[in-house]
Amino acid sequence: MNHLVACLAAATLLCISPSIAAQESRAVLQSATADAIRDHCLARAAGTGVPIAVAVFDHGGDLVSFGRHDGATPATGAVAQWKGRSAAVYLNPSAVTGTWNIPSAPMIATVEGGVPLFTRDGTGIGGVGVSGAAPEFDAECGTLAAEAAGLVVAPP
Repeated sequence: MNHLVACLAAATLLCISPSIAAQESRAVLQSATADAIRDHCLARAAGTGVPIAVAVFDHGGDLVSFGRHDGATPATGAVAQWKGRSAAVYLNPSAVTGTWNIPSAPMIATVEGGVPLFTRDGTGIGGVGVSGAAPEFDAECGTLAAEAAGLVVAPP
């Protein structure tokens, strides 16, 4: 009997509570895509002999994938993470955020090598940071890796 009363009470609450709109879904960075970006960039840099680190973040600034060549220092990895997190949370390349003249803003990188990640329809889903080579190479490596994974680094 108590079970029946509890079920009726729950059903009544459902009927009288205000309707709640369904939450809209949002594109997210898949782990496999983040790994593909990391692997593509590491492979591209391996041909140059430059020991780099690559860090891929989701739109919330959380690390999804990370890798570095043997010979890349822990500092190289930390800088790649700094650049990638900045690109993910600001959805701008770190070369651009570096021109904003606010180096003390939270999670902002001021050196080229971080690029944002967007779906083809313009939804920001994260960022990738590369460090260890010349800043131009770092940015190009991240850009080419994102494009190889089917993403873009600027909204359409």
